[in-house]
Amino acid sequence: SKASLTKIFVTVPCAGAGGWSPLISDRYQWLEVDLGRRTQITAVATQGRYGSSDWLTAYLLMFSDTGHNWRQHRQEDSLGAFPGNSNADTVVQYKLQQPVIARYLRLIPLDWNPTGRIGLRLEIYGCRYTSDVASFDGSSSLVYRVNRRPSWTAMEVISLKFKTLRNSGTLFHAEGQRDHSLSLVLEKGKLLTQNAKLPARLLASLGSLLDDQHWHHIKLEKLSTHLNLTVDKNSHHGLQKPILPNRNFHGCLENLLYGDLKLISLAKQNNPQVTVLGNVTFSCAESVSVAVTFTDSLSFLQLPGRTSWSPELFSVTLQFRTWNKAGLLLTFGLQLHDGTVYVYLSEARLRLQISTADRAFLNDGQWHSVELHFSQDHLSITVDKDEGATAHTSFLFPFSGCPSQGSSKECRNPFKVFQGCMRLLTLDGQLVDLIKVQQRLLGNYSDLQIDMCGIVDRCSPSLCEHGGRCTQSWSTFHCNCSSSGYRGATCHSSMYEKSCEAYKHKGNTSGHFYIDVDGSGPIRPQLIYCNMTEGSTWMVIQHNNTEFTTVQSSPEINQHVAHFDYSSEEPLLAAIIRQSEHCEQELSYHCRKSQGTPFSWWVGGLGEGQIQTYWGGALPDSRQCSCGLQDNCMDSSHYCNCDADFDQWTDDSGLLTLKETLPVRSLVLGDLQRPGSQAAYRVGPLRCHGDKNFWNAAFFDKETSYLHFPTFHGELNADISFLFKTTSSSGVFLENLGIKDFIRIELSSSSEVVFSFDVGNGPLEVRVQTSVPLNDDRWHSVRAERNVKEALLRVDDFPTATQEAPVDGLVHLQLNSQLFIGGTASRQKGFLGCIRSLQLNGVTLDLEERAKITPGVRPGCPGHCSSYGSLCQNEGRCVEKTNGFSCDCGQSAFTGAFCHQEVSATFQSMTSITYILKEPYELSRNASALPSYIYTDITLRGESISLSFRTSQSPALLLHVSSFHREYLTLLINKQGKDSQIKLQVEPKAKLTWMLPQKNKMYLSINFTLEAPYLTYIIIVIMMFQIDQNSREDFNLTSDVEFNSVKCLILGRVRESDGLDSELAEFASLGFTGCLSGVRFNSISPLKAALLHPDSPVTVTGPLLQSSCGFSSSENPYAAETTHSLSGTREPVDPRQPLVNAIKSDSALIGGNAIHLSGSFSLNVPFTSQKTSCSLSIRLPQMSTGFLLLFLCVSHLHIFPCFFSTILVNYF
Repeated sequence: SKASLTKIFVTVPCAGAGGWSPLISDRYQWLEVDLGRRTQITAVATQGRYGSSDWLTAYLLMFSDTGHNWRQHRQEDSLGAFPGNSNADTVVQYKLQQPVIARYLRLIPLDWNPTGRIGLRLEIYGCRYTSDVASFDGSSSLVYRVNRRPSWTAMEVISLKFKTLRNSGTLFHAEGQRDHSLSLVLEKGKLLTQNAKLPARLLASLGSLLDDQHWHHIKLEKLSTHLNLTVDKNSHHGLQKPILPNRNFHGCLENLLYGDLKLISLAKQNNPQVTVLGNVTFSCAESVSVAVTFTDSLSFLQLPGRTSWSPELFSVTLQFRTWNKAGLLLTFGLQLHDGTVYVYLSEARLRLQISTADRAFLNDGQWHSVELHFSQDHLSITVDKDEGATAHTSFLFPFSGCPSQGSSKECRNPFKVFQGCMRLLTLDGQLVDLIKVQQRLLGNYSDLQIDMCGIVDRCSPSLCEHGGRCTQSWSTFHCNCSSSGYRGATCHSSMYEKSCEAYKHKGNTSGHFYIDVDGSGPIRPQLIYCNMTEGSTWMVIQHNNTEFTTVQSSPEINQHVAHFDYSSEEPLLAAIIRQSEHCEQELSYHCRKSQGTPFSWWVGGLGEGQIQTYWGGALPDSRQCSCGLQDNCMDSSHYCNCDADFDQWTDDSGLLTLKETLPVRSLVLGDLQRPGSQAAYRVGPLRCHGDKNFWNAAFFDKETSYLHFPTFHGELNADISFLFKTTSSSGVFLENLGIKDFIRIELSSSSEVVFSFDVGNGPLEVRVQTSVPLNDDRWHSVRAERNVKEALLRVDDFPTATQEAPVDGLVHLQLNSQLFIGGTASRQKGFLGCIRSLQLNGVTLDLEERAKITPGVRPGCPGHCSSYGSLCQNEGRCVEKTNGFSCDCGQSAFTGAFCHQEVSATFQSMTSITYILKEPYELSRNASALPSYIYTDITLRGESISLSFRTSQSPALLLHVSSFHREYLTLLINKQGKDSQIKLQVEPKAKLTWMLPQKNKMYLSINFTLEAPYLTYIIIVIMMFQIDQNSREDFNLTSDVEFNSVKCLILGRVRESDGLDSELAEFASLGFTGCLSGVRFNSISPLKAALLHPDSPVTVTGPLLQSSCGFSSSENPYAAETTHSLSGTREPVDPRQPLVNAIKSDSALIGGNAIHLSGSFSLNVPFTSQKTSCSLSIRLPQMSTGFLLLFLCVSHLHIFPCFFSTILVNYF
């Protein structure tokens, strides 16, 4: 029958006015209601005292079955206080989220009207509650025998309630067929589900502190091999290795149900299916155990000693439980000895002041017993019945802290205050009556909760995500995220990027990276190779068999089956394929004497995959190969070469590009039993490029426009990340509302982003103020996170702002409106600009699709080079794309995704590369047809040379440029004796010497005069100490002389030395032995042309081998990028941000270390016969020990009188 609704109204008159008002208004008062029997309580309502200014503004609710061992009711398992009244007349009702079953209710005032007193009228709403109860004494049990086994597809459900003071015991045990069994076991206050078939295996572990003598509900559901366990609304997650007890249950069970059968009721009726073993009573007789809770730093309990005590013989015992590692339990003085005894916790172990009792950790939330015995000069301590420490060394017994008033000599606490529960306190064998203490009839106390243990397990269920390890103290919990791949207060946010595309746009080059495709979602990060090419960024997923494999015929084997296991887990594979614009996989199938289809096929797709009968280059379900589509099969009557049964090797190879059929799971090759039949195959790795989520963007061109999505569900953890660019100074990025709760992110000014929210504790704001404007039309990143412990906001690489959550506050974010992006329906000031890659809890919102159907919003957002263009290095040019950008390396001597890979080659002494340049009229006639890396201005007013080299040869010629007018420019290296010196020689009249006399300081002195014009050349000899990595040298000279009609550029050996003097001709004939890379002369890249563009006007003689000898980039793909600003200062760049206005310089070495010489010069000399001052500027980095030698040679036809002034260069 339906339970009838009961309304209970309590009115206590006081001083002629209706309601309850205690004589003293403080927090030690309470109102207790006995409902007469256990009742299902659904709501309470409060009202102030009639006709007065007395009302409560906040209160606590306690419930109990016996009038002892009270349990505090909490909202959301965190907030304990209930809001009260604002006047004496209005009724405030609170409906309990889950009904509470109890006989007694206690209301404890927390706050009241400051101009009045505690005053209350109370109503309690509920309904009658009936149940079947059985009590077990640790040696008794009920046995139920099932008459008929349930079918394999039937759901089996077992539910019950239990309460106990023992932390171990078997609640339930079931035996099935073939020695299968299942047990519900209580161990250390946790519930374990065990498969008892040997070897025993733990199936689930759930719950905590279940030995608190309160009712706990269990529901066990079994369907086939699937098992679901629920304890007090929390479902099973997580396994551990159990230490299972061999004990029977001691406590009470209620409403034990197997399906629809009420087993306790059947036992009471003496049903033959249920057998009672031992002493089982059908009521719940509870022993009274009064506990006391020390809640904070002001909590203490002081008890007097007995007058009959001997000062030489006494004992103290107690039990305690706590989560804290430290705290004072007990202190007392010894009358006959000048000393004080302290019993305290330190590092979760119980200690005396003098000696320690190191046993198991005692801050595990379990009850632990402590016994102290003093006899004459002997003091002993016993913990959990194990002997601990002994010490030989006014009876007031302060427990935990000390009174705030009184003599410091009576009570001193040099330790942390104990926070936890105590019970069963005895002094000299006599149990302390804590109810008398509560009534102020015994001892003294402050800030205690008596007759209850208010310990809360904040790690059950754990709010630490992604395998983070939860630890706790009395008031909070902490998550250890080490080795999880996640970070934050709850291990919510991933440490890694979601794709190779994201890594690329933070300046990273090819390498292995951890990819977390769903951010804070459930898919774990995994190591994947990212191939950053000039055109695309590929994610490469390997499998266990990428080798070319040959299969021989065998009369015993008709088929060869190959399975491919991928290095990435299935959820990651599915996510990568889904979010990529393009995926492909090479499938090479070679055959000889094969009839092909239908004897051969492959299996592809997610999960187990599906059989596919088409081959690379063909369409799905076509049963064809690429030659069939192109109509060029060897036998036109077949659609595949391997169907024609040719007695020669042929193949049907190509790329598989349909994402729905990828990856290849297995390959079946048939028709191998015939003599002469052979097959070979290779299945390449899965390759995908184009992150659709990373470039998903929308442009808001009206302040009133916005996009809307379904309600965002981030009750306990919410992370939001996106990129934006705008020219506006303010606007709302995102907003979602609830009845009272909300979440919002907005640009409040041109240099401030605000993250605001309310989960019921009042609005909170987190602000980030930037030192640069954010409305500069460049991409800026925003990441906001809110969890139960804190809220944080990060903008670009500026310091993260955080806001801690209130202690024991509301934690659930409850939203119900639509999610608005770029504005709201109610606020007029929307966002103007672009929002990109918007992700909420790892899920990307498809802004582009929604923008296509929304007025005032356009899909996509161009203009990426303003933010990412600086990633293009070494003269690379940023090119805008619909989704992102690319670097055009045509004008660069480098290649790669960012024009960062040096084009290198190994030279021998006979190696020579000659790059031919045309006459001016020929060049101008054909310039439009030449590639950009070939084109050069034939008349040079300024030369720019950059290259890297590695050699042990000296002297050695690096580069030689000659013209049709016998002008030339030569770059060579040499060593002159033992001294480090620079020589500038103009034959036959002028010489220059540069000495380096000190290690950390150099002085450059240039003094010479040039007279009549004649053919000559200038040699600049630079000898310096080894340059640090990432060095840059610029050489700048000025002249009005033009370098006309350049004929050719030569690397390595110069075979024709006409016009050179004997010494320089000798150097040129020796050539170069070593490594050259990144060679660039103005806009010409001769080495790149010779190696990568053989159709260019370049001639190679002698051995030339392309190699990576000149590569200077870091081999560690996880190393943070290092940039050099224009001022030359070195600073790390945050790997999560795009590089803006950054110059990434390269390095090379000499003599085993690489040197990068990069510079430009022009020589400007006026046409005059007078002496003229000319300038030479050299910028050098700080150097370390060792030296290198550089020679720069310039030749021209016209030399005029010129005086070089003295230049002083200092560096430290």
